[in-house]
Amino acid sequence: MKDDHHAKIQYTLVERKIDYHYQLQKIATKHELVVTRDEVITATTAFGLHQVLDVSYKPFSSEAGILYLHTNQGVFPFHIHSNPSTFIETFRLFK
Repeated sequence: MKDDHHAKIQYTLVERKIDYHYQLQKIATKHELVVTRDEVITATTAFGLHQVLDVSYKPFSSEAGILYLHTNQGVFPFHIHSNPSTFIETFRLFK
């Protein structure tokens, strides 16, 4: 565990838009998912640790996978490109 008592993992958010010429545009942005002693923070939402029931991971290639945040508001998927074991271990330690 790190000295600042949190863990981070980078995820990619892909937004799909139709442009002026009716062409599909995919815009990928990178964000951080952070777990602290009190909450899990995404680019758009912060969940209290009491709201997060579990975290799971499903790899779909050798370099990428989906980290699932299971909350009392539903399941939220995050596309990640690194090993989430430290993030998941830190979450379970705080939980």
